[in-house]
Amino acid sequence: MHRLMITGGAGFIGSNFVRYVLEKYSDYFVVVYDKLTYAGRMENLQDVEDDFSSRYAFVKGDICDALTVEATVQKYEIDTIINFAAETHVDRSLMEPGSFIQTDVYGTFVLLEATKKFHLERYHQISTDEVYGQVLAGRSTESDILDPRSPYSASKTGGDLMVLAYYASWGLPVTITRGSNNIGPYQYPEKVVPLFATNAIDDQPLPVYGDGKQMRDYQYVLDHCEGIDVVLHKGELGEIYNVGTGEELTNLEMTQIVLATVGKPESLIKHVEDRPGHDRRYALDVSKLRGLGWEPHHTCAQAVEKTTRWYMENEWWWRPIKNGDLYKSYYAQQYEKRLRA
Repeated sequence: MHRLMITGGAGFIGSNFVRYVLEKYSDYFVVVYDKLTYAGRMENLQDVEDDFSSRYAFVKGDICDALTVEATVQKYEIDTIINFAAETHVDRSLMEPGSFIQTDVYGTFVLLEATKKFHLERYHQISTDEVYGQVLAGRSTESDILDPRSPYSASKTGGDLMVLAYYASWGLPVTITRGSNNIGPYQYPEKVVPLFATNAIDDQPLPVYGDGKQMRDYQYVLDHCEGIDVVLHKGELGEIYNVGTGEELTNLEMTQIVLATVGKPESLIKHVEDRPGHDRRYALDVSKLRGLGWEPHHTCAQAVEKTTRWYMENEWWWRPIKNGDLYKSYYAQQYEKRLRA
């Protein structure tokens, strides 16, 4: 694996992985293939263009567009596809589920077809712990029955099953990682930690869904990137690997860490109407990945604090987003009525 096509590479996790790979492997060439939706932004890759111009290329394209996918694979002699491209936000999937099915299922099919047609060395699928559904006791292992409960998690489940079907049917060289809640630099501020951090900086209310006792494994994005790297180089073909810290925080505890880091009072916390079908708990068993020699470097609490500090220090990145009409429209639709109530 030396010539990587990283789909969704201008998004949050993808851009962090692009940076991670180029810094670690001096002989790798990376093509970022991204549609540049609202969450995929060239600003996420500014330093990459400056620092790695001889080993980096960008192609604007949709993973559902088979002709452009195939042309990119041929032009850059790609040997590995790593698929970060997805519609990812649960709240948005409740508003417009169709786009999630199109990108997360059909787009995955297009990439798998290209992998098969050009006999690539590896296809790796980035998935999520949400495919397991809520886990009220114990921890999800890779062999557990999938029980998605939102259009987002259902679409990701569909993509995963397509990947495994191509392995079973044609022996395609595939692997899958299922990550817990990623947080860190360049995460679009619709997601809860950057949303709460930036709201706290501006003394705006932090809208906590329901009682705030939903439990999540918040992992720092570079720990996730390292886990993906380990699976790419040491994982078995056809296998799935969970990636997370192996611990959880309640959403209320996460919110308190954000406020303490920014230095703002807990009076900014506003409990609002819960979202439909909100899963109470996700929890991953990460022993399989640990067996390959991987360990996370951050606890959940450390990940939340470090992420919050990044947003405190990088207003240049998020301030234009939150001041834009697109973001304001989404925020009003999602939270205005809840906050008034």
